[in-house]
Amino acid sequence: MDSGITDAEGRPGAITVTAGEPGRAASPRLGIRFSSPAGESVWSCAPEAARELAGLLLRAAEEAENAPGDHPVTVAAADLRRGDVRDGDRAMTVESARTDGAAVHVTWRSGAGRSWTQAYAADAAITLKRRLPDGR
Repeated sequence: MDSGITDAEGRPGAITVTAGEPGRAASPRLGIRFSSPAGESVWSCAPEAARELAGLLLRAAEEAENAPGDHPVTVAAADLRRGDVRDGDRAMTVESARTDGAAVHVTWRSGAGRSWTQAYAADAAITLKRRLPDGR
């Protein structure tokens, strides 16, 4: 499976993260190795810096995923899935969707962290700003 990580030229690469610095005995640092066809880059950092980097990566990933797509997509309420983001002024993300006969009960989560459930007809058209790929 391709990780989606590439070097500056778009060639696939691999990242390996280890506890301790490469080549040093018991170090309170983390080793980070990026390997690609262009070569290899080895870094290290303190655990606090690794946590900060993880937070920055998470926020950037959420921002990239929440960026508006080229054009909204409309799906039937019965086809909603976790992670879908509704088109509109405020962020509303599908937390869960459960079909009950001809109705679909969708639990939404706002950008502020509030959640609520709404019922829709299974064939109701819902316009989405963003849809994650299958399997996410």
